[in-house]
Amino acid sequence: MAGCYWLSGATIEHVARCRSLVKVNLSGCHLTSLRLSKMLSALQHLRSLAIDVSPGFDAGQLSGECKATLSRVRELKQTLYTPSYGVVPCCTSLEKLLLYFEILDRTREGAILSGQLMVGQSNVPHYQNLRVFYARLAPGYINQEVVRLYLAVLSDRTPENLHAFLISVPGSFAESGATKNLLDSMARNVALDALQLPRSWLNGSSLLQHMKFNDPFYFSFSRCTLSGGHLIQRVINGGKELRSLASLNLSGCVHCLSPDSLLRKAEDDIDSGILETLVASCRNLRHLNLSAAHHHSSEGPGRHLCQLLARLRHLRSLSLPVCSVADSAPRADRAPAQPAMHAVPRSFGKKVRIGVQSCPNPFSGQAGPQPSSVFWSLLKSVPFLERLELIGSNFSSAMPRNEPAIRNSLPPCGRAQNVGDSEVAAIGQLAFLRHLTLAQLPSILTGSGLVSIGLQCQQLQSLSLANLGMMGKVVYMSALSDMLKHCKRLKDLRLEQPYFSANAQFFQALSQCSALQRLCLVSRSGTLQPEAVLAFMARCLHVVVCHMFTGESLATCKNLQQSLLRRRRKAGASGPPGTAACQPECFAAHAGSSKTLCKSRSHWGLC
Repeated sequence: MAGCYWLSGATIEHVARCRSLVKVNLSGCHLTSLRLSKMLSALQHLRSLAIDVSPGFDAGQLSGECKATLSRVRELKQTLYTPSYGVVPCCTSLEKLLLYFEILDRTREGAILSGQLMVGQSNVPHYQNLRVFYARLAPGYINQEVVRLYLAVLSDRTPENLHAFLISVPGSFAESGATKNLLDSMARNVALDALQLPRSWLNGSSLLQHMKFNDPFYFSFSRCTLSGGHLIQRVINGGKELRSLASLNLSGCVHCLSPDSLLRKAEDDIDSGILETLVASCRNLRHLNLSAAHHHSSEGPGRHLCQLLARLRHLRSLSLPVCSVADSAPRADRAPAQPAMHAVPRSFGKKVRIGVQSCPNPFSGQAGPQPSSVFWSLLKSVPFLERLELIGSNFSSAMPRNEPAIRNSLPPCGRAQNVGDSEVAAIGQLAFLRHLTLAQLPSILTGSGLVSIGLQCQQLQSLSLANLGMMGKVVYMSALSDMLKHCKRLKDLRLEQPYFSANAQFFQALSQCSALQRLCLVSRSGTLQPEAVLAFMARCLHVVVCHMFTGESLATCKNLQQSLLRRRRKAGASGPPGTAACQPECFAAHAGSSKTLCKSRSHWGLC
């Protein structure tokens, strides 16, 4: 029942009637300590639980029967909105602990919160059966304070059966005495299968040299100063075959494909030998992330990054910087980019010179992919890819989820100028593609490649587009409208583009995405038409989240929000039974400088 925020606690309490339940997910549901105690007391067979810990939670209100049930739970997912251990002290048989820290530094009234937990809550037992520990932190110092208290318990005596240790932290997270003791103990006593640590814990340390791995399946070294030499010697053990490794995250590791981390510059080429060794050793990789770094390939046959990655036939998800898919040298079949001329369809204007490649017609539907392109060849070699991210090396979102916001973004990489509509059209080869992200592609002239994706990628469920083409003008609006008409399975759409006009044309095309559930629009100096939004929401009844961050006034946004809520209440009252209950909505239109109007914090993660 994850995300059923609109149901009352009394309604959720009926779950306790299913007394044979083994797994229960109540994340996002409103539950008091007493109601949770009553429910869990009846679920004696429970082995897996997911809950939220909100302000006011009191573990002292849990009954003896409830604690007995929790003592048998082996898997716990706990989202913390307040400094607390939650039900963790009662779960003495845990094998898998997943913690999500979403604690705000201040209350709604502006009071500063403390990360210190009460003395009575600190009696946390040792987890001798724990195999998986995962913690994901939202920005804020208080989340770091609380997670240190959890880690301090593990540092006293590290579980011998620990196989996966994963901590995801935005920004920097300084080590403490307890964390150093924990890492030292792990290096001595356990052999890990999965590892993810804050970058500050790995940068400049010899931890990887002493850590033992046993058939690893997941590594994440995001934004670490990991050099290519360290990657080969310490991670994949000198190039020995790692058949077990399924997922490797090297996002933001700017030196991971270079032998010397001290001398490399962004414009330098990668060492293809390091990548070739990595590919040869990890042939069964299913998930690879090389984004947020400049990975430029050198000249030479078979040495391009795309040509080497094409050997990974088992890939299901791939994230690359835009500059890495560009051909090593400008192709002879590409005309010099002239955005000012090509952005406008030709009619009775200047004649086209013979021998100069003409611009693809933005209304023809397709921009033919170039078979000679290394990116085209890569996608042809991984036909079962389900998730693809093509993100500019210098891209930073105006509204990141779990990273600090950066106001002044860097210009696109020079090599990204060689990646345009034909490369985007090549993505249409991926018939099984479900999730697609395209960000900071400055050479998008018409967006005609998007139409190819809409026509051929019929399994597409999630689409995120950001900063395509010229920043001062949305050049792909027509192509996007044509694309959306074919996206019948699309559930999640996120657009981040300055000066975007959310007009009737856009919402009319979006209305044909009958499965759409979530919409997020982030547009500095953008506009929206309230009447078009109302018509769109009247047609797309499955939408549960609608977030629009534009340059409209706060009064316009509030009026639109109230109009949507009034319409939905009226439809629920006069429509078929259960309409209002089965289709909950959270509408939030925002002015450029206003704070969020959505009161349910669980929705923020969807954007």
